[in-house]
Amino acid sequence: MFKRILIANRGEIACRIIKTARRMGIETVAVYSEADRDALHVEMADDAVFIGPPAAAESYLMIDKIVEACRSSGAEAVHPGYGFLSEREAFPRALEKAGIVFIGPNPGAIAAMGDKIESKKAAANADVSTVPGHLGVIEDAKHAVKIAEAIGYPVMIKASAGGGGKGMRIAHSKAEVAEGFELAKAEAKSSFGDDRVFIEKFIVDPRHIEIQVLGDKHGNVIYLGERECSIQRRNQKVIEEAPSPLLDETTRRKMGEQAVALAKAVKYDSAGTVEFVAGQDKSFYFLEMNTRLQVEHPVTELVTGIDLVEQMIRVAAGEKLTLAQKDVTLTGWAVESRLYAEDPFRNFLPSVGRLVKYRPPAERKADGVTVRNDTGVQEGGEISIYYDPMIAKLVTHAPSRAAAVEAQSMALDAFYIDGIRHNIPFLSALMNHPRWREGRLSTGFIAEEFPRGFTARAPEGEVARRMAAVAAAIDHVLGERKRQISGQMIGRPVFRERRRAVWLDREEIALEIGREADHLVVQFVEPEGAMGHPHHLASSWKPGDPVWHGKIDGLEVAMQVRPVLNGFRLAHQGFDVAIQIFTEREAAAARLMPVAAASDSGKKLLCPMPGLVVSIAVSEGQEVKAGETLAVIEAMKMQNVLRAEQDGTVKKVYAAAGATLAVDALILEFA
Repeated sequence: MFKRILIANRGEIACRIIKTARRMGIETVAVYSEADRDALHVEMADDAVFIGPPAAAESYLMIDKIVEACRSSGAEAVHPGYGFLSEREAFPRALEKAGIVFIGPNPGAIAAMGDKIESKKAAANADVSTVPGHLGVIEDAKHAVKIAEAIGYPVMIKASAGGGGKGMRIAHSKAEVAEGFELAKAEAKSSFGDDRVFIEKFIVDPRHIEIQVLGDKHGNVIYLGERECSIQRRNQKVIEEAPSPLLDETTRRKMGEQAVALAKAVKYDSAGTVEFVAGQDKSFYFLEMNTRLQVEHPVTELVTGIDLVEQMIRVAAGEKLTLAQKDVTLTGWAVESRLYAEDPFRNFLPSVGRLVKYRPPAERKADGVTVRNDTGVQEGGEISIYYDPMIAKLVTHAPSRAAAVEAQSMALDAFYIDGIRHNIPFLSALMNHPRWREGRLSTGFIAEEFPRGFTARAPEGEVARRMAAVAAAIDHVLGERKRQISGQMIGRPVFRERRRAVWLDREEIALEIGREADHLVVQFVEPEGAMGHPHHLASSWKPGDPVWHGKIDGLEVAMQVRPVLNGFRLAHQGFDVAIQIFTEREAAAARLMPVAAASDSGKKLLCPMPGLVVSIAVSEGQEVKAGETLAVIEAMKMQNVLRAEQDGTVKKVYAAAGATLAVDALILEFA
């Protein structure tokens, strides 16, 4: 077995690999760019080697720098993680030449399967059913349009060397093909150093299901069940689970056997994933093979009990698999949410900055429920513009899907982050969506259920009352604490009335609150003035705690708590609302206060996130129509198209291609 390995990656996956290596008694070496000098993976590793500037193309993607880092640190093997060099055939060949072991598949398997075009050809030769498409070289946008029309709309434009949703575009018309082709090529070149793309038929209402395979260097290959990855936004996975709610045992076996046959055909010898697009009728087609560890591998680990990173290391060291197919069993259900530094209320635009507070729920395994948080950040750390915006992967496992989903919802409500915008409200809303809970999924789920994007919503009904009760409970605890402060003026005892007016924004809920023994009791005032039945709230919350965690009528509840003027901002199940708590006298005065109107900035195009101006598509004096492209901004390896929201004339352009802009920087102004 290896004594020391180098991890040619950063962030969450580097930390994940370090944990397994440490458990196996293997020393680890981290590599880091200037932007990652203080990163968590550098702190966790036994040794660390600096490899260059922040841009990945000058650091993490430089093969010669990684090889030199191995030589200088004495590392015997390299784990590439996912992304960066993990599927670059030249990387293991360079390592082999230097006498260093690659913890991943052999270069021949990467060449055959890592390239999305070549993998489809190999699959076709192995009689694996594939989605109709064009795998040859596409000369230009005009050629792309011709191919798309021959296949039939809608089509998927996809980077040949791609992964992680980068370099992917769905097109429904000539115009979308032409624009999508250029954007996909640009993203592919920026992310993978390879601008080749291919076009294939986009299956309507599909599901994305993938099979985890594991092979060794002795010809043994097994499959470890499937993962459902249908909840996607812009072709990037958001939530994954194992197993899939769609599959039965027969379909699972067919997909698994086909994946194993394909892996054996290319002599695959590590952990890898064969991806399929599946119809709602359980039909399935080969999509691609990822010759690396997948981002979503934890859900497979939790339902199988198999550490995939450990297996990759053992296989690379020449060991035989100790598991046969008959030994693989799926137990319970696992759900994973990807937490990103992005603003769901501003069309998921990237958010960068410092993690002023980072308080994930405690990792635990109790009462049949596991909570796991794979992360590469820590409080005080920086979310950089240079890399993928992932903050963490929150994973829960339980005996049933319903229990795993409920545990995930609770864990998201208890996940507290400040300093940057993040997608926890969106993930929490998804986790409580009726269609998701029923398992009626497709890759179009988010577009169908959130057609106008994710917007702030006012809580209603039971959720509104639950949030009002918690806000009143927090206010009551603070009031009790204030009355216990010593040295107050001597006088009449302070009488604290029970009645409260709780405002969720401007929606008022009347209630009464008081204490009984070790818990609080809340009663809502019904419309006719009668008092509702009592609700019992038990919690150990104390002032300063970022999360209120307790029970309401015996049911476990968590809410994120942020102080605001005369109240709190609570986040719960996708609702994020400012709540004010008034006495009756205070409420009478508050009702007379005018509501401030938002300022109008409709005549300005502001940069929605820190990023690089790729292009400005308009000039001063030009008339534009609603929907036309105004500018393209690149941030975190994604190109974001800014379009006109209404017809107008460009008065002045303030930014130029190549400029680096801060969030809300002025790009152009309309007349």
